[in-house]
Amino acid sequence: MIGFTALELARVQFGFTMSFHIIFPAITIGLAAYLAVLEGLWLWKRDDTYLDLYHFWSKIFAVNFAMGVVSGLVMAYQFGTNWSFYSQFAGSITGPLLAYEVLTAFFLEAGFLGVMLFGWSKVGRGLHFFATVMVALGTMISATWILASNSWMQTPQGHEVINGVVVPVDWLAIILNPSFPYRLAHMVTAAMLSTALFVGASGAWHLLRGNSRPAVKRMFSMALWMVLFTAPLQVVIGDMHGLNTLKHQPAKIAAVEGHWSNTPGEGVPLILFGIPDMDAETTRYKVEIPRLASFILTHSWDGQIPGLKEFAPEDRPNSTILFWAFRVMVGLGSLMVLLGLYGAWARWRRRLFDSPVLTRFALWMGPSGVIALLAGWYVTEIGRQPWVVYGLMRTKDAVSTHSAMTLSLGLVILVAMYFAVFGIGIAYLLRLVKHGPLAHGEDVLEEAPSINQRPARPLSAVDEPLTPKSTES
Repeated sequence: MIGFTALELARVQFGFTMSFHIIFPAITIGLAAYLAVLEGLWLWKRDDTYLDLYHFWSKIFAVNFAMGVVSGLVMAYQFGTNWSFYSQFAGSITGPLLAYEVLTAFFLEAGFLGVMLFGWSKVGRGLHFFATVMVALGTMISATWILASNSWMQTPQGHEVINGVVVPVDWLAIILNPSFPYRLAHMVTAAMLSTALFVGASGAWHLLRGNSRPAVKRMFSMALWMVLFTAPLQVVIGDMHGLNTLKHQPAKIAAVEGHWSNTPGEGVPLILFGIPDMDAETTRYKVEIPRLASFILTHSWDGQIPGLKEFAPEDRPNSTILFWAFRVMVGLGSLMVLLGLYGAWARWRRRLFDSPVLTRFALWMGPSGVIALLAGWYVTEIGRQPWVVYGLMRTKDAVSTHSAMTLSLGLVILVAMYFAVFGIGIAYLLRLVKHGPLAHGEDVLEEAPSINQRPARPLSAVDEPLTPKSTES
């Protein structure tokens, strides 16, 4: 592509594939936990509404899980194809951590996924619930190992660099690096919140179209309860994560805030809106609140944080992107808190299912969790630049020696294939959501597949054809 270097194209390619991939594991984590809760409530209360919801959302889980696996494979290969020098430098840490994910999480999920999706008529209720819980646990373990690897790249410790290669010396320190607990909590909460908003939006869509089945009302109510509790919790976790980032990656915080230099004796203002100019070293058209950034980041009205001018130009992340990505995340997060509170107020007024404003609000907020998650991930990854391993290896030193033409061709092919494959997959998933949960006894998953139709993959759990059946007049 004209005007782009091989490094820039490699970063764009990885960012593009990552943006697709991260959505599916996040929804997988949330839906797996949701399915475990639904089955547990069904076993406890003997209310078939929970079973109807389980069968409905297990189909969507199967489709989402399959797309997550496929998109993840492409990313794994890029470590060897586009970032071979990074693999050579830090493979002794990244490799084992990803292997631990396969040995613990992936095998656990694969071992029990078949029982969860296809075992209703083959195993007892207790064993089936155990399988669902194991799949949910597997998604959590997978997130733990992936976040441990990524967090080490952000705040590396527990290693030595010998002959230009990272050598692990303390695995406990590597895994429990300074940013790991905050990143894990922030990501898992984001997954739960994104899923709750997705479930709530699907319930709102059906309510607005007159589908007020008990299962629809139940999933809408459960989703708003989840939003009510997780959205404020995410704000608290985000604040703790920000303080940790200020300690270990101050340049990232300065870029997020669009903060260039301090005035002696004055607190740092919070810039609500503006346009950071990396060349002029200033933030133009600022709308700011005096001293508020100091209070948020240092818990003192006069506290100082490093400005971008304190770092060499080659060590500064791109403030223009980080500034706006962070505000998209925070703005959507504020709307999530508002949705949770509005839902609680409507519930108290006994108008939870009768408020068109609330249901439309919940419907429009459906994609907000995924958008906020992507914005937060951009802040995390772009804010680490120009380092691929913070303070140890620059991104420009990690990229493979491919030509810009080779990477351009690869990027074009990936974009075309991703929009074709995952575009169809996402459309199919939304089509399943559109159908809504069936009443008890109508769901085909309760029937055992015949001996000639044994399921061979997660998508076998979905009985809806990819293309609508033709009808004859």
